[in-house]
Amino acid sequence: TTQDFADHGLPELLRAFAASHPRVRIELRVGRSVELGSALQAGQLDLAITMRHAPSPDEAFLISEPMLWLCSEKGLATRQDVVPLALLDPYCGFREAALNALDAAGRRYRIAAGSSSLAGLRSAVNAGIALTPRTRRLAHSGIVEASPDLDLPPLPMAGFAIRLGREAARPARDLAELLGTGLALPP
Repeated sequence: TTQDFADHGLPELLRAFAASHPRVRIELRVGRSVELGSALQAGQLDLAITMRHAPSPDEAFLISEPMLWLCSEKGLATRQDVVPLALLDPYCGFREAALNALDAAGRRYRIAAGSSSLAGLRSAVNAGIALTPRTRRLAHSGIVEASPDLDLPPLPMAGFAIRLGREAARPARDLAELLGTGLALPP
């Protein structure tokens, strides 16, 4: 799975799956969408939750969530004319969406913090040194949606796909169904 789902929603669903499939061994890999998609195609994974960049024939379920500008609940440490960003290293769909939206709006920005993990982004955002584009899944533990007075441009929807490998057995298909219905956030 992508990092987006590892902390929010997935643990409860894995618990339910383990209760209904007590003899199935789960090996959980948390990583970037490109790496997970490649591992799925190579037959190394039975199921993957990835950010959706284009339709794929192995998609079992789709999850769509609004991207939001997120910041520390205490606000930015300093007020700046240039938007300070905390972004994952390339390639990241959230990074591309944020930079495209800011460019289209003519807003100046700088990358104030970069990281290869959501934990790094959370630290930078909680410190108030930057904003980050993510879904509501990251909005907890001191991270909130940015105030409208920051006049940030709208962001697109984030699409995720629950994908099944070619040789996925019945338990993987059962898990995909459980995830497809259980991971969608309420409106």
